[in-house]
Amino acid sequence: MRAVVQRVLRASVAIRDQITGEIGKGYMVLIGVEVGDDEKDADYLAEKVQNLRIFEDEDAKMNLSLTDVGGAILAVSQFTLLGDTRDGRRPSFIKAARPQEADALYRYIVSRWHEQGIMVETGMFGADMAVSLVNDGPVTILIDSRKVF
Repeated sequence: MRAVVQRVLRASVAIRDQITGEIGKGYMVLIGVEVGDDEKDADYLAEKVQNLRIFEDEDAKMNLSLTDVGGAILAVSQFTLLGDTRDGRRPSFIKAARPQEADALYRYIVSRWHEQGIMVETGMFGADMAVSLVNDGPVTILIDSRKVF
């Protein structure tokens, strides 16, 4: 399972010009589910994102977590994070999980954050979305659950 975490001042997602999710300070999290991913991968990703210390403290050091600053998450499923460009010019998405499996794990991650009291807004799985954000820093972190097991 892969995630791109961007520290943002604000972010939103819209479908057909209708905003479906919007946050202020927090994280824009793009989530890609890989074939073979399970709840163990999702638990790892949910915990890692929640506890990342990438907000600055009073000494301008990245030392504070999302919960420390009262931030929110805008979570968007994005199968293209699993695109493989090593062969040819057109990405291969063969490693991306099937939509039904990916949606279930995406919803599971979102529910885990909700359980922890984090405000989470979302896009719509499988929809064509317009994502807007103001990256703070910029700070962008890549997380891959397969690189730790």
